[in-house]
Amino acid sequence: MIKVSPVNEKTKDGFINLFCDYYAELGCEDDAKHLAEEYVIPDLLAGLLSIDVLEEDGKLAGFAIYQTDAGDGEWCLMEGWGDIREIYVVPQSRGQGFGKFLLYTAEMKLRESGTLKAYCLPYESAIDFFTACGYTPTDDYNEELDCFVFKKTKLDNACK
Repeated sequence: MIKVSPVNEKTKDGFINLFCDYYAELGCEDDAKHLAEEYVIPDLLAGLLSIDVLEEDGKLAGFAIYQTDAGDGEWCLMEGWGDIREIYVVPQSRGQGFGKFLLYTAEMKLRESGTLKAYCLPYESAIDFFTACGYTPTDDYNEELDCFVFKKTKLDNACK
């Protein structure tokens, strides 16, 4: 059985482990556990972002981190837009539509909160995924992440 739900006290440590796996897979040299414990989880608790975890047969198999950009915070690129910050599915569970399910859930929750548009800053390996789900590249380039901004102007949850 597949289930997506907000991270909670029971799933927090599992999320942190997945977050560390995600950073390792990307080849990031940052201390992912420190980032998760000192920044990501506190931002979740402060209501600045949302984190959903995907469970496959009772075992955590992925996550999505997303937010609605507001104010002049460090991660506010497009005021009022949804920001799909991270999507990760464990390697053995890929190719089954779980990433699309996570994205669908995030977009649905953004839409329910009144957010009508979203963007992402995908790594090269995720461009095809986001393109298949209706995100289109823009001319806006993010120097820090070394990627173009991709936008979706209608959160209709359509993925090919």
